[in-house]
Amino acid sequence: MEDTTARPKITLYVDTVSPFAYEAYWIFRHDPTFSKCNIEYIPVFLGGIMKDVGNNPPINIKNKDKWIDRDRVHWASVFNIPMSSETPVGFPHMTLRIQRALGVLPFLFPEGNEAQDILCQCLDRLYEMYWVEGKNITAPDVFEEVLKNLIGEKRKELVLKEIAGKGKEAVLKNNERAIREGAFGLPWMVCTNSAGETQGFWGVDHLAQVVDFLGLERTKSRAWKAYL
Repeated sequence: MEDTTARPKITLYVDTVSPFAYEAYWIFRHDPTFSKCNIEYIPVFLGGIMKDVGNNPPINIKNKDKWIDRDRVHWASVFNIPMSSETPVGFPHMTLRIQRALGVLPFLFPEGNEAQDILCQCLDRLYEMYWVEGKNITAPDVFEEVLKNLIGEKRKELVLKEIAGKGKEAVLKNNERAIREGAFGLPWMVCTNSAGETQGFWGVDHLAQVVDFLGLERTKSRAWKAYL
């Protein structure tokens, strides 16, 4: 008999500058716990969200800056996420242009899941460069080279041409949507379970709540035992 139960859905808002957004992204992409979920990744500008909700950047808060750096390394170790123990030199970099460029992709790839596939390829490489290799992804021509390698010269130029237009508009709308759905920082996840119930969650340290809300079965790994 065919199973008509709706698949759990997760919407994850991401910015390449956020180490915790990267960790949540990596876990959703690689941990088998989430293999039966429909997951959508949406590029936003974290700085804009923080400003609009009146939130202070953690690195500007005494003692919290040191704590969150230890925390990101901790969760990377727990889930075996590739991540350098050192933050990129110059962190945090202004990633608005990159996020806007990522926001252009749905206009160039409107068919099915193609835009999401390309977005994930871009995020995979950008997160690797920034959080594993420690490279400044906002440096001249770095992001352009990533785009060229993934979508070709012609489409790269189309993306760059639309950064100030479609890209800006997309990120503004994505930020507004994220805030409307409860976001005040990243990673922000909006989850819908098989019963049609929807709830928002914040932070890698709340992924166990995501799993329970979605009715997923945790793998018997060290990572999930860390939440006990």
